[in-house]
Amino acid sequence: MTQDAPSFGFDTLQIHAGARPDPATGARQVPIYQTTAYVFRDAEHAAALFNLQEVGYIYSRLTNPTVAALQERVAVLEGGAGAVCCSSGHAAQIMALFPLMAPGCNVVVSTRLYGGSITQFSQTIKRFGWSAKFVDTDDLAAVEAAIDDDTRAVFCESIANPGGYITDIDALAKIADKAGLPLIVDNTSATPYLCRPIEHGATLVVHSMTKFLTGNGTVTGGVVVDSGNFDWSASDKFPSLSAPEPAYHGLKFHETFGPLAFTFHGIAVGLRDLGMTLNPQAAHYTLMGIETLSLRMARHVENAEKIASWLEGHAAVEGVTYAGLESSPYKERASRICPKGAGGLFTVALKGGYDACVKFVDSLEIFSHVANLGDTRSLVIHSASTTHRQLTEEQQIAAGAAPNVVRISIGIEDADDLIADLDQALNKASA
Repeated sequence: MTQDAPSFGFDTLQIHAGARPDPATGARQVPIYQTTAYVFRDAEHAAALFNLQEVGYIYSRLTNPTVAALQERVAVLEGGAGAVCCSSGHAAQIMALFPLMAPGCNVVVSTRLYGGSITQFSQTIKRFGWSAKFVDTDDLAAVEAAIDDDTRAVFCESIANPGGYITDIDALAKIADKAGLPLIVDNTSATPYLCRPIEHGATLVVHSMTKFLTGNGTVTGGVVVDSGNFDWSASDKFPSLSAPEPAYHGLKFHETFGPLAFTFHGIAVGLRDLGMTLNPQAAHYTLMGIETLSLRMARHVENAEKIASWLEGHAAVEGVTYAGLESSPYKERASRICPKGAGGLFTVALKGGYDACVKFVDSLEIFSHVANLGDTRSLVIHSASTTHRQLTEEQQIAAGAAPNVVRISIGIEDADDLIADLDQALNKASA
């Protein structure tokens, strides 16, 4: 079952897309192909694979049947032409930028990002000679003004971590399209069940599959999904995809592979040279996790709506950022971008400030204090002292992780039990 089967519903595709009975054994679940290399039929077959004249398996840094099944499943669920899996969400972001950027180029980036992503864009990519311009993506004029001749992409999160803010993907896509640039959307917090960024104009979609896609906190993984809709040859800005590739005897990826140009480049050049490979066992866990994605996301949303509404009325709480609340300025946008719900991630500001946040986190019993989100278990973290600790207070506030703010990832437990745990911890924190 492939993306050529649009008549199937999401619940069917999340189980069957990319999965076929194993031709050798008839195994119904996708096997873990725990192998490094693959035997070629003959010398001619090997040459064809290495010349990209034939699709197949060479070496597991590049391709693996278990990983390939996962790539197909995620691409189908996102409505993309193809996908490349890699070792983590951070790896996916580098993989997404790698074919687009060159020394001296920049990417326009939302200020509302995961703290580790802010560090990656503001510090680490400088080592490649790249740079990032941080802009409040709610200020569309500022986004447009930030784009210059050296800009190669616009980057945002669909549901921003940690605050749960909803990004107007349609508006950003129009700006990016006008400038002849790809829009890259991190869809980790929403998943394709709640939001399909390609339908709103995104060119590329990235995920930390570690989070909601896997959903069980067992493995790390990332993926880049290509819409197949961008014309990489429309300008000379993307020579990696439009110009002759010396490593493949002058092959032009876009001319040769069309809508799959970015996907083939990601495997044949990105994984070949960067080596950010996803291991087959991690792919297997993620495939199993995705089988229940819609069930889990529906419960995450149901619980989050109930708990956020309760928190909003608590005496110790200054504010709740959940976009599913009637009081949220993002309520209308959430219904348009994420019609099935605003996700399970939001932040809570406590009246007691930094110290109250620390005491609150330490007093919780059901919630786990971890540097993760998107688990079946409810999770909590004080971002200012952990994931966003490396940022200035100004950056923390811009990212939605001020010192008096706690990030909460609502799981699929009994909502009343979670409320009781939050209540006792809030009472201790405000005592």
